[in-house]
Amino acid sequence: MKQEPQHLRYSSKKISSFAKPVLYFLCLLLAYSLGYLSSSTRNNNKSPDHINTVVAHVNTVINRATTELGGDHSDFGAVCGEAVPQQHIRRKILERVFKGTSPWENFPPSHVESLLRKKWIKGWGSNGAVFENLIRKVRPKTIIEVGTFLGASALHMFELTRRLGLYDTQIVCIDDFRGWPGFSDHLRMKDMKMVNGDVLLMYQFMQNVMQANATESVVYTPFSSGSALEKLCEWGVFGELIEVDAAHDFHSAWSDINRAFKLLKPGLEGGVIFGHDYFTAADNRGVRRAVNLFARAHNLTVQVDGQHWVFYISNRL
Repeated sequence: MKQEPQHLRYSSKKISSFAKPVLYFLCLLLAYSLGYLSSSTRNNNKSPDHINTVVAHVNTVINRATTELGGDHSDFGAVCGEAVPQQHIRRKILERVFKGTSPWENFPPSHVESLLRKKWIKGWGSNGAVFENLIRKVRPKTIIEVGTFLGASALHMFELTRRLGLYDTQIVCIDDFRGWPGFSDHLRMKDMKMVNGDVLLMYQFMQNVMQANATESVVYTPFSSGSALEKLCEWGVFGELIEVDAAHDFHSAWSDINRAFKLLKPGLEGGVIFGHDYFTAADNRGVRRAVNLFARAHNLTVQVDGQHWVFYISNRL
C-alpha cells in the first residue's frame, strides 16, 4: 500500500483542524447578524436597510472563511448587492434580461407558433405536498426556482399562492431550457419539435405560463443556474423560498445549493431552501451527498418531506 507523503498528511490535518473553528465562528457571526434583525421593525414600503446590513455581514464572513480555509470548493465568487425591494424585483429582471420589455409581448413568434402545444406540462415531483406545506408556512413574497423545465412546479406554486391569497408573490424561474444530451430521445420527450437544434423548451414553458394566466407573476432568466444565480446575487434579488432542482450530479447540486443559499432573504422569519431527489434514483448521482455535505458545513438539519429535502433557515441558529 502506498504511503501518503509526510507533508501532505500534515497539510491535510492542519486544514481539517482549522476548518471546524472557522465554521463555528462563521455560524456565530451569522447568528449575530440575523439577531440584529429582531430589533428592526418590518416595513415593506421602506428601503430594506436592515437586509442590506445583514447581506454585508454575510458576504464578509463567507469571503473570509473561504480564504482562510483555502477552500475553492466553497468559493462561488459573486458578492451580493443591496437588496431590491420585493415590489421592484420583476422590473429589475425585465430591465436586466429583456431590456425592460415583457418577453410575452407578441408571443408566440411566428416561426414556432405552429410547433407549440396549447398546454403541455411535464415534470418530476412537481405536485408533492411539500410545496403547499412550505408556502403555507413561509408565505413567501418572492420564490426562486432553480431548474424549471416546462414549468410544472412553478405553475403549481403559482396556483397555491393564489389559493392562499398571496396575490403579490413573484416566482423567479431559472433554466437555460436546453434540456440535456440525448434529450430528444427520452421516451416522454419524443414529441418535442426542434428548430435548428433548439428543442423549444423555453417557448413551450412560456406557452404554459400564458395558458395559466400567470405572466404577471412568473418571470424567468434563460441562463445556466450558475450564471443566473450569480447575477441575481449581484443585482440584490433575494427570496424567502428557494427550490433547487436542476442538474443532479454532485458538483452541479453542490454549486447550485451554495449559490442559492446566498439568495435566501435575511429577515425576521428566515426562509427555506428545498429540492427534489433526496429519495429517488437520481440521488445516486450526488444530490443527497451534496445536501448532506452542505448541512454539515453549515450546521443545519436536513428535513425530509416525501422525496424532497428541506433546510429551514431562521435567525434562531
